[in-house]
Amino acid sequence: MVPFSILDLSPVAEGSTISQSFDGSKRMAQKAEELGYNRFWLAEHHGMPGVASAATSVVIGHVGAATSRIRIGSGGVMLPNHSPLVIAEQFGTLEALFPGRVDLGLGRAPGTDMRTAQALRRNIDAGAQSFPQDIVELQHLFSPADDNQIILAVPGHGANIPIWLLGSSLYSAHLAAMLGLPYAFASHFAPEALMDAIAIYRERFTPSATLDKPYVMVGAMGAVAETDEEAQYHFTSAQQQFVNLRRNVRGPFPRPRRDMDEFWTPMEKLNVENTLRYAVVGSPATAEAKLSQFIKDTEADEVIISMPIHDIEARLKSVELFATLPSFKKVS
Repeated sequence: MVPFSILDLSPVAEGSTISQSFDGSKRMAQKAEELGYNRFWLAEHHGMPGVASAATSVVIGHVGAATSRIRIGSGGVMLPNHSPLVIAEQFGTLEALFPGRVDLGLGRAPGTDMRTAQALRRNIDAGAQSFPQDIVELQHLFSPADDNQIILAVPGHGANIPIWLLGSSLYSAHLAAMLGLPYAFASHFAPEALMDAIAIYRERFTPSATLDKPYVMVGAMGAVAETDEEAQYHFTSAQQQFVNLRRNVRGPFPRPRRDMDEFWTPMEKLNVENTLRYAVVGSPATAEAKLSQFIKDTEADEVIISMPIHDIEARLKSVELFATLPSFKKVS
């Protein structure tokens, strides 16, 4: 048994509004807290009509205000899109509003296409190259202020917010190990380097002031329903979304469909199924078999699940059914 957490993107479902997306995120966080999930994280993406969590810290505040115990945070904030001071102030504010509940997960990717990244960062290469230094600067900004310190994060200084490193490559594994940070691997959409990355992280981990031994969280897409057929039906929305990303088709999060063969080509099917190889889709029995093997293979300390389901009621039902699995460790 390991703690389960939820990664949410505030999906803008086809036929719904952005306001409804934020209400869905709130309801998911409330349900997750009620059932004993550990964290509810939101991800930074930009320029995607199907994703509403671009202003990530704002949406974290929204779900934080609707809950009282569950940890809230980012999975993640794409740090090169921002100055460390801005993030320190934003998350220092969140920590002041929701003491002891806030996590800051950091990523290096743009979370968008290159043109939008250019509009966000102005200098894309410089942002990515300074990622390690920006993390160290952010840690300093969260530390208690020195008497002679000129740049202060207010709110932020002295907050000591837990920083996580997120990644989908061996680079992130090396960096998380070197800095002694907890590590979350994006195996829900980038499975190729998973086993090598967590092996490197564990082997090279250096204890730090915040963490004395490695801590690994692994990601999985998920859709659990009463039957395998119903769960697979709901998961076709995510499959369509991945095909649309590769086709450069921008639109809201698609409705599920009964027959995917009418939508994708054989090559697209192969690519999506490979990308989503760790997806946990099915009835509770099917989901437990897949998830327990995933936990065994990775020896993960925690699992974070993204539930890309179009219908909010079906999404909430999936949150509920995941919590009934024998692998689920309830957090009080």
